[in-house]
Amino acid sequence: MGTLVCLHAHPDDEAIATGGSMARAHAEGHRVVLVVATDGAHGESPDDLADGETLVERRRAETLESAAALGIDRVEFLDYTDSGMTGWDQNGHDQAFCRTDVDTAAGRVADVLREERADLFTIYDWHGGYGHPDHIQVHRVGCRAEEMVRADLPNLRVLESTMNRDGMRRMIAMAREMGLESAGLDDDDGELFDPDGPMDDGNPMGTPEAELTLGVDVFDFTGKKRAAIAAHRSQVSDSSFFLQMPPEVFAEAFGREWYIEHGQPPGLRMGWLFE
Repeated sequence: MGTLVCLHAHPDDEAIATGGSMARAHAEGHRVVLVVATDGAHGESPDDLADGETLVERRRAETLESAAALGIDRVEFLDYTDSGMTGWDQNGHDQAFCRTDVDTAAGRVADVLREERADLFTIYDWHGGYGHPDHIQVHRVGCRAEEMVRADLPNLRVLESTMNRDGMRRMIAMAREMGLESAGLDDDDGELFDPDGPMDDGNPMGTPEAELTLGVDVFDFTGKKRAAIAAHRSQVSDSSFFLQMPPEVFAEAFGREWYIEHGQPPGLRMGWLFE
């Protein structure tokens, strides 16, 4: 049995990006560790916060509920300050995660990797999937942590979690053919999401399929993945993109997770993390 460590930017990212992989790893007897970089302070603030309760406290509790749904063995909160979305004033705050010293943050992540004797470590692709400053910083910090532990963990495999842009395009086309625009795949103007359009940093969503190295089948774990997403109820309402989809559409959309493994040439294969 091995140990999987997943580094994510905010509470709820773990469920969306690698939830199926973590649930499958747990089901097969592997140890699963989640490291959450930021406090999520600039997420949506729900109307039902109790007197004295903060959004950070609520999102931490939701993350622990998500972790329980996925079978995560350890959750480590780094508690850096959420940087907010691209272009927000919070991007420039001294304490924002996107401005933190990369070596300092990477050192903390490296400590977890060493403590856990990690076999697999997931981060994000070079632009964090869609250009969010905290996601880009996860990539930088994760790559630096990989360098820091190389002597201690020479067999550590590092994989960048990303989205399959071509797969998203196919899914959108299928949704259009099935008339599923009202199933959470459209925006406020009734237009289907365009993965080729400019995201937060001006680049398209995710990664072209030709640049991927591994696709992971998590169809049997989409129920757990959906439950983990639903646990983040302050950020994900019942009418959200994720939970409005019929279960079969959700499984088709999120039943595979995509990675770029460091040290491997491009060329997509379907397989499993622990192979």
